[in-house]
Amino acid sequence: MVRLDGITMKQLRALRAVAKWGSLTAAGQALGLTTPAIHTQIKGLEDAVQVRLLQRAADGAGSDLTDAGHAMLAAAKRIEDALSQAGADLAALSRGKTGRVTLGVVSTAKYFAPRLVKALSLSHPDIEVALRVGNRETTIEGLERGAFEIAIMGRPPRRPQVLAETLGPHPHTVVVPPGHRLLGQGVSADSLLDEVFLTREAGSGTRILMERWLDRVADGRAFETMEMESNETIKQAVMAGLGIAFLSLHTVTEELGSGRLVELPAPGLPIVRNWFMVRREDEVPRPVADRLWDAIIALKGSYFPTIPAIDAS
Repeated sequence: MVRLDGITMKQLRALRAVAKWGSLTAAGQALGLTTPAIHTQIKGLEDAVQVRLLQRAADGAGSDLTDAGHAMLAAAKRIEDALSQAGADLAALSRGKTGRVTLGVVSTAKYFAPRLVKALSLSHPDIEVALRVGNRETTIEGLERGAFEIAIMGRPPRRPQVLAETLGPHPHTVVVPPGHRLLGQGVSADSLLDEVFLTREAGSGTRILMERWLDRVADGRAFETMEMESNETIKQAVMAGLGIAFLSLHTVTEELGSGRLVELPAPGLPIVRNWFMVRREDEVPRPVADRLWDAIIALKGSYFPTIPAIDAS
């Protein structure tokens, strides 16, 4: 019989450490414990749930999680997130606030998220808002395990199931450095094939949209790409002449305004999608999170960067 009341936080932290570092020894070093102490915690956890959580790694070195181990790891993350949220709420209450809400946003949204948080702090000074920025995968993972009560992204995920609210337009286009050879002439699929597209990691929302656009304009012909870790790095690389980039216009408003980057007129551009605010469909939001959700809707996108060409359309 599974004895969930026998599970301790020390056991769950030991499991998380083994999952992260790959062995009992490495987990012990990370937690400042001996290998036998980690073994004892894992054994106690396995005795409580009556199933093996670890197995020898395929290469014979270290330990991997079993399917049951992965299920327990997901639960451990949710538990620690819930406790962290509770601690943050208690700290906020001690400061005279009504609560604290964690807002997760994809990295492209970091160009307007601080203005959003500022607007929320003015309209609802009794609510603390914690901002967490990550890539799409990290943001969805945080939403799934309950680390974020509200998230903002360019495309709602399929999992977990969410309630989604449209916040406003999210335009994308190709940017080039001033004086680029394609400026002032008709841009064709053949001319684009000679370019290197600087892009984010596979799976990012902007890259997915770029790949779909390139497939349409060039009938599936392959383009040369160079992967970079952030929008900031991509912008600097475009200005240095390393290539061109398909980016959200919300990430380049300052550079376009100063002339450091130029929007490239190309077939089918700009592509205008939407920003969405999402929360889990299977969870009843706390009153403080519900208030913040309504407050963001009430702002009607006033925190987005101004893009005259889009706003006037």
